[in-house]
Amino acid sequence: MSIKKVDTRVDFISAEHDVLEFWSENSIFEKRRRLNKNKEKWSFIDGPITANNPMGVHHAWGRSLKDIYNRYKSMSGYELRYQNGFDCQGLWVEIEVEKELGFKSKRDVEEYGIEKFVNLCKERVEKYSKIQTDQSIRLGYWMDWDNSYYTMSDENNYTIWSFLKKLWSEGKIYRGSDVVPWSGRSGTSYSQMEIIEGRKLVSHTSVFVRFPIRGRENEYLLIWTTTPWTLSSNVVVGVNVDLDYVKVKTPDDSIYYFAKDNLEFQRLDKQYKEKKQWIDGVPKLKTIAQIFKERGGYEEIGIIKGMDMVGWEYDGPFDDFEAQLEYGGFPIVNDELKNKNINAAEHHKVIDPGKDSIGNDIVIAGEGTGIVHMAPGCGDIDHTIGKKHGLVNIAPLDDESRFIQKFGWLTGRSATDKDTTDAIIQDLKNRDLLIYAEEYPHVYPHCWRSGDELVFRLVDEWYINMDWRDKIKAIVDDIDWIPEWGRDREHEWLDNMGDWMISKKRFWGLALPIWTFEDGSFFVVGSKEELKELAIEGWDDFEGQSPHRPWVDKVKIKHPETGLIGTRIKDVGNPWLDAGIVPYSTLKYNSDRDYWDQWFPGDFVTECFPGQFRNWFYSLLAMSAELEGRAPFKKLLGHALVKDETGRDMHKSWGNAIWFEDAAEKMGVDVMRWMYALQNVEQNLLFGYGPADEVRKKLITLWNVYSFYATYASVDGFDPVANPIKKDHLTVLDKWVIAKTHLLLKTGRNAMDEFRVDHFMRSFEIFLEELSNWYVRRSRRRFWKSEDDQDKHSAYASLYHVLTHLVRSIAPVLPFVSETIYQNLVVNSEVDAIESVHLCDYPDADESWIDLDLIKNVDALKKCVELGRSARSNSNIKIRQPLSKVFYALEDDKVAAFFQENEEIILDELNVKTMERITESDKLISYNIKPNLRTLGQKYGKGLAEIKELLAKADMNQMVNTLQQEDHIVLKNNKYILNRDDVFIETKAMEGLLAESGEGITVGISTELNEDLILEGLVRDVVRSVQSMRKNAGFAVEDRIEISWDFDGKIAKALGKFEGYFITETLTNKIRDDIKNFDHMEDLELSGKNYKIKLKKYN
Repeated sequence: MSIKKVDTRVDFISAEHDVLEFWSENSIFEKRRRLNKNKEKWSFIDGPITANNPMGVHHAWGRSLKDIYNRYKSMSGYELRYQNGFDCQGLWVEIEVEKELGFKSKRDVEEYGIEKFVNLCKERVEKYSKIQTDQSIRLGYWMDWDNSYYTMSDENNYTIWSFLKKLWSEGKIYRGSDVVPWSGRSGTSYSQMEIIEGRKLVSHTSVFVRFPIRGRENEYLLIWTTTPWTLSSNVVVGVNVDLDYVKVKTPDDSIYYFAKDNLEFQRLDKQYKEKKQWIDGVPKLKTIAQIFKERGGYEEIGIIKGMDMVGWEYDGPFDDFEAQLEYGGFPIVNDELKNKNINAAEHHKVIDPGKDSIGNDIVIAGEGTGIVHMAPGCGDIDHTIGKKHGLVNIAPLDDESRFIQKFGWLTGRSATDKDTTDAIIQDLKNRDLLIYAEEYPHVYPHCWRSGDELVFRLVDEWYINMDWRDKIKAIVDDIDWIPEWGRDREHEWLDNMGDWMISKKRFWGLALPIWTFEDGSFFVVGSKEELKELAIEGWDDFEGQSPHRPWVDKVKIKHPETGLIGTRIKDVGNPWLDAGIVPYSTLKYNSDRDYWDQWFPGDFVTECFPGQFRNWFYSLLAMSAELEGRAPFKKLLGHALVKDETGRDMHKSWGNAIWFEDAAEKMGVDVMRWMYALQNVEQNLLFGYGPADEVRKKLITLWNVYSFYATYASVDGFDPVANPIKKDHLTVLDKWVIAKTHLLLKTGRNAMDEFRVDHFMRSFEIFLEELSNWYVRRSRRRFWKSEDDQDKHSAYASLYHVLTHLVRSIAPVLPFVSETIYQNLVVNSEVDAIESVHLCDYPDADESWIDLDLIKNVDALKKCVELGRSARSNSNIKIRQPLSKVFYALEDDKVAAFFQENEEIILDELNVKTMERITESDKLISYNIKPNLRTLGQKYGKGLAEIKELLAKADMNQMVNTLQQEDHIVLKNNKYILNRDDVFIETKAMEGLLAESGEGITVGISTELNEDLILEGLVRDVVRSVQSMRKNAGFAVEDRIEISWDFDGKIAKALGKFEGYFITETLTNKIRDDIKNFDHMEDLELSGKNYKIKLKKYN
């Protein structure tokens, strides 16, 4: 079998499907696993993907990174578990099922039936886990798809039970009342970890309201709030004791108190001007002064300190509601306050709320009025202050966020309904309490799944007391965080987090193993076996079912100490418990400790950074710190977000979301994986079809290099086994490209070991450009020539060596195209070839090939050519026009000697006839350095004048050389350090030359032309046109041709003089007077005249 010719026109997407079929039919994944069985283990722990919808391109980034490093470690000889995870339980699944059923509230679920609803949730998970499995396979994600873990599994749930049991035995589980974010639609609370995910920029109707001060006729406290519904439950107001409060009088003799700094304060002025964090259509906010002016004006009549206001009493805006009069609060009663006859309405007063937990004032000047309305039953900060000051709580809302009884005309209304807000505002206006209402843009919490607006509600929930956070902090530093700042971010979260709320009043999720008893006690069950042992009712109905609602709800237990009969609470668990336990549940912590010991801790996890510090990373760390006091993994790689190519979030409603399957079948998976691998994980990835097109061009470059080799190797029947590399016969460029290849392998190995595939990909892209546009382009005549000599064999052997190493090194990143290339390049060339590129070992660099001096010399030569080409491009003389001479200046004699030894390369690349080294660059080019006033002015201010003088007196050549070599210059004994951006360098070539300078090399090209040079330039124009015709005719790159033309005059003379060059460059075998039966003909315009050229394939 021999290598086949390859078409440059490739359908990458079709080829990817062929590779998937090849892997499946030949069990390549299973063979890879068998190869590594019982070798050193590498434990990857997969963060479970939510099995709730098809994958998006944002999922594919993380999954590509996982697969890249798994493949790399596998090719490096490690045994892996390959276990994918599916996140199954939680509100995100419930919401989608509710949508399918047309449900609008939690009550609809209860009426429908919990068992039927839970079964539908399970079915949805099973459906989308199958879809995501198929999509992941399409991504090339190698996993043991018959052994995925599911967080709804018994093993996962019961392992969490054992975790909670341990905490309960240590006294860390408790039930507490707190004000928490609450979804009226979903009927459940949200933890600290979840609320940040759903914050949205919205506009609310905010109000300025006046509270009458008791005992002060016609005097009022000016209050501002963005949540008018909370005024129903006002208890106190807070001031800053250190602030000055202004006393203003209006024409109706009313007197108002508010912070003096707020009178003329330009509210949200920056946001309005920059239109950032702003809502379209919301007008500029008015100052308090403007508001009073529009009401008839005002007069400042005094100043009072906040401390002098503390203790003032006032009338609340809704003191007529029964709830305001209830002693001890409502509906949750504080018996101690009730016994003291304390209610809200009779105890409204001004207080000093003090400072928060990190020492900042709770009440500040700026937005609002400097007097803060506080409702301890409706706000988390207010509730904390209420506990500190012994205040009653008024909690007005039910689990659907509707007002409960004893709230008068508001009872039954939804707090988040705009009609409710409008009604409250109208009522305040009717009672002459409203000063002003406006639309106010701000970021407000919403449900991160259903999207509905949250309220803050006083409820009973279950918590883990996190006073053991130091145990978690102790293991954070045992982990290698990539990027490094992840460690600090996790510590920051741990320093500021509250207790962990673990309960949700929902249906589909971990059934919290908490049973309560009539004496107020509770008991945590730690396993299925313990539950069976304690059960006295409902076990027969439960046995055989998963530990979910409603089945486990039927089980009643007998308290092992008191003998009381207990019932399970109806709450389900926080879903981050489900994901946090996986290093234990999936590794059989409770069932096979030997297996767990082999694979724990994990070597590697990777997930999206934003949010996971307080979600998955936190739950992993917390649960492992409690169970074993050890970090659950050794290395964590976090990545940023996927945005659209303009930098906006992707949203289906905006029309810019890209689903995985669309991307895979339009741009191709290898293109996607290239984009993912190239991206710095610390920065958001701008993903779209535009960036994909740029990557596809690079993939085509790789394909074209391979195609070039395969085509000529097929034509010539080259056998790489029979013709191995012979070092003594290699050209300079052969040795250079092989040296570069092994340097790339060394870079790649180091980058992959450091989990920075982006570093490898940047090096790979540079190498690919050099391989294609330098080595292959410079060497193509060696493949074209008809002589089957050692030089041709060396070219083939060198390129084969490079390509075989390249496809193995890039295989973890580009698994499809690497396989496609490998099958033809290697399997069709070597009888004993390994079956698949993915069954090969990852290639190690051979240090004996890495000649750093040679690399330095050739790279300098390439730079010389680059400078010469740049100089030519700045003139009107096209590159095809030969010129007489190139001059170069550089200080390194060894590099200069290399230039001389390989001058034919420089002469050919720059299309010049001779080359000469000169000692002084100022004979070729002159410089003028000017200061960048903007940057230097910021850095040195008044020193700018002295910098100008120093630059004017300096040796320009020496200074430019220093800048090129060191990227900065030092003036006046380190007084001034100027970076490259701090100066402008003006260049001027000497007369009769084109010149450029960089990296210590200066190149100048003579522009003088004689007749021979002009004639050769004409021939080169003809060559270019014929090469274009060959392509238009559909000829293969190796096809030889016959040609005829009707050139005359100077062009005919030129072709006669340079016929040999023309024949070689165009693969012409015969030049005829005329071809009757031609294959292709075109008209060509040269020197203002049209000519006919005919081509025929030579047989």
